[in-house]
Amino acid sequence: MKSAAFSEDWLAARLASLLPEFPNVPLCVALSGGVDSVTLLAALADVVAKRPSIAGRLKSAQSALPAARRLRASSLLRAIHIHHGLRPNADAWATHCAQLAKKLHVPLEIIRVKVPQRRGDSLEASARVARYAAFARSLQPGEVLLTAHHQDDQLETVLIQLLRGGGIGGLAATAEVAPFAKGRLVRPLLTCSRANLEAWAREHALTWIEDDSNADERYDRNYLRHTVVPLIRERWPGADAALSRTARHAAEARRLLESLARADVERASVGASLSAQRLRVLDPDRRRNALRFWIARSGFILPDTRRLDEIAGPLLDARADANPQVRWEAVILERHADLLSIRKDAAAEAALETSLDAALSAPEPLRTWWWRQQPELQLPAPFAGTLSVVADPHGPLDLEALPPILSVQARRGGESLRPAPGARTRKLKALLQEAKVPLAQREALPLLYGDGKLLAVADRWLDASVHATRRSQQRARLRFAPL
Repeated sequence: MKSAAFSEDWLAARLASLLPEFPNVPLCVALSGGVDSVTLLAALADVVAKRPSIAGRLKSAQSALPAARRLRASSLLRAIHIHHGLRPNADAWATHCAQLAKKLHVPLEIIRVKVPQRRGDSLEASARVARYAAFARSLQPGEVLLTAHHQDDQLETVLIQLLRGGGIGGLAATAEVAPFAKGRLVRPLLTCSRANLEAWAREHALTWIEDDSNADERYDRNYLRHTVVPLIRERWPGADAALSRTARHAAEARRLLESLARADVERASVGASLSAQRLRVLDPDRRRNALRFWIARSGFILPDTRRLDEIAGPLLDARADANPQVRWEAVILERHADLLSIRKDAAAEAALETSLDAALSAPEPLRTWWWRQQPELQLPAPFAGTLSVVADPHGPLDLEALPPILSVQARRGGESLRPAPGARTRKLKALLQEAKVPLAQREALPLLYGDGKLLAVADRWLDASVHATRRSQQRARLRFAPL
């Protein structure tokens, strides 16, 4: 497959082909700061800004949304940057993304995650899990997450799957459109090469982040990208097209296997369960194929090969009164008499949720606020309100002491500030209790941070560092107007 020449018109046509309702659909770009996602966001911002018909339809679609949805997505185009904190310059990357989003007039969420590093786990894989968990939590109902995976990524993925012994599902072409969280995941750049994207970015004078970890060949993908793929392309110039064909053939084979599995599962189904007796008449390959389909259709993560073999063999062959079980992740598959059933493992699921909560050190998204350029800021859930800076010659806020860029964050516990000049540092929890703020309202109070320090709690408390004094020349007050 020849790589497409990238342009704004090409991107608009591509999105229209992948999303029939485009542009009347909310879009969210996963912005890493690399050339691929920077190009995707900049081109999409151009598509919206330079085409009055699209801009007008986006505005109409936005006004048709319920008020709560309008507040959560003040624009039908926004971006998310995941701050992993794994590299020394992660803060600089977040700043770069914030500056780009500001320049493009695109709202940006910066979500900080803590990547759990367990022995034996791939750091790459753990970071990906944490990243997509954060995306899933932020995505609004009906919203589309756009990622900047391109043709080179597809080539590398097929090679990795081949070398890891991946099955038909692993070799199949990366899905261009797939269900994700409360919406969909779309990869519009899969027919575009990295070189084409970079050429467009240079032509439009964009700047992007060069992640130094991308040169670290200890990571499989980097080794393939820098050492293996150039040799393959030198020897086989048509390798990209050939492996894309292989991926498409694998996708076709996967669809055929799914059709066969659907027919086998329908014959073996007894309500939501499966008949062990009807599964046993299938040959082992077909039996495993049917079990994979049934497990996935039931909404559960697939087991590894060892556990799938255990289900397809010993569990099905056990005595009728044995009541065997196979467990993985937060799933229990069990057999009672002739029937196989599958359910959540409540205890394991609770443990996974606790682990995920620990991994997401800032579960609610951060909003970056350039308050001088944008004195009024609409906030997403859980705040559901408007935050503004109002000039007031007698106001308690010293604007000269307030950093030009603030971040807005939800409560996580343990916050403290000095509520007045000369006052001692107080825990926010104690201040809320003393002020008798209802519990339901406490979680909806936005916290304003500057340079990592808590400076204000909605319009209730200011830290002493930004309190106005007799010498203050520019004074104002914060105003938080909840819905």
